[in-house]
Order: sequence, then C-alpha cells, then structure tokens
Amino acid sequence: MRLRIEHTTRYRFDTPVIYGLQQLRKTPKSTYNQTVERWETRIDGGKKEVVFEDHHRNTTELISFAPDALELSVLSQGEVEIEDTGGVLGGHIGNTPLWLYEMTTPRTQAGAGTRALIKGFADTADVVQLHELSERIRTAVPYTLGASEPNWSAEDALAAAQGVCQDHTHIFIACARALGIPARYVSGYLMLDDTTAQDAMHAWAEAFVHGLGWVGFDVSNGISPDTRYVRVATGLDYSDAAPISGTRIGGARENLQVRINVVQQ
Repeated sequence: MRLRIEHTTRYRFDTPVIYGLQQLRKTPKSTYNQTVERWETRIDGGKKEVVFEDHHRNTTELISFAPDALELSVLSQGEVEIEDTGGVLGGHIGNTPLWLYEMTTPRTQAGAGTRALIKGFADTADVVQLHELSERIRTAVPYTLGASEPNWSAEDALAAAQGVCQDHTHIFIACARALGIPARYVSGYLMLDDTTAQDAMHAWAEAFVHGLGWVGFDVSNGISPDTRYVRVATGLDYSDAAPISGTRIGGARENLQVRINVVQQ
C-alpha cells in the first residue's frame, strides 16, 4: 500500500523569538518493510541548518528561527510504500548495540504496577505472550483521549488507570525490559479508518523476539502494525523519538497547531 502524508506544524508567538533551534524527526526512512518514494520539508519563518542521522538511525533536521520571528511553519510531506509483514520486521540494523534497548529510562522504569502486569511471564517470553501482555495493558489502562500528561512515566499511567498511545508504549517497553527483552519506542504515522485528518503522530512499541527479530505491538489498537503504519523515529522512550524538540529565547505565549493528513495514494 502507498500512503500520502502531509504533516504541518505551526508556531505563533505574541513576542518575537530572539533565537531558537528545533530538531525535527518527521522523515520516514526506507528500511525494513517500507520504501520512501518521495519526501520533502518546507520551512517558513526559519531555515534548515543541517540534516543528520542520530544514534537510533533517525533522520533529524535541525532548523533555526528567522531573526525576530513571530511565526514558524514546517510542512513535511511525501509518499511511502508499505509492505505487510504481520508486524515482523526482522534482524537488528545499524551500529547501535541491541543491549542498549534493555536499558531503563525515567519514563520506562519498572515499578509495582509493571511487575504486576508481567506476573507469570517467563524471561523468555515469546510473541504470543507479548501479545497477551499488550492486552493486559489495554485492560489496565483504557485509552482515554486527553487524559495523559506529556511527562508521565509508565508507572504514572498505570496509577491513573488511563492514558494514550504514548503511555501504552512506555508501559509495554517497561514490561518487556523488566523481562530482559530489548524494546524500543516508535513514533510514526497511521492511516485511520474513519478520518484522514489528525492532530498528532501515533506511537507503538517494538520488541526483539528470539527467532523473529524486531516485532511491532500497537497496544492502543490491540494489533501489530500493518500497511497503514509508517515508521519514522525510534528510541529508548518518547524523548528520543519526539517529532519536534528544541529551545528558544523569547517568543512569549506560544500557540501550536499541528495538522496531519494520511491517505491511501
């Protein structure tokens, strides 16, 4: 399946931005089961300084604000061809060691809630048990739009018993790593069934399963990624795969608008 994606991020400020830099991770890569047919980034109110590949093999664009900018707009768009592999991606690619994805972070630290979810699982959990884990998480933390805080950890979401895809992903990763299974955070695009317009990217997890390699688990939807999913960035948690992160001086009272359209081409 070929998907066409348009992702617009627009910042507006009441006072001028004196200085600012933003890192963009909005560009898919040709890897595993997807091929990027075309992709471009257009910037209004700033300029692209450099493009590089980080240690997670994420394509990262560093952009700066124009002097005294009151608005910055970034349009990323293109087409990606997706092959259905049932969520199985295969072997580990790149120079980043596999053991890195067994490391915990503040967002994926295992606590009492996490340990309760993995009770009864063996350290050698297979793909069937990981799908069962996904269902346990969905039951314990129902998807609730707007219920989450951006800095919540896995244990925070479990304590609140509600969350969004970012929380589900952090919980799954925390559980997998507590079992000694390498796991990573994925941000990307998802073509929805009922609408083409969205206001945020999607998130899911990948675990490294013996005999299969990396396998994707979308806890929020209870499935493994199919041809509706476009992988963009990966990392130990959300902070490594955030679509936009950065810093600025000035620019009071920020207004942020995000518009994403994903359609079958």
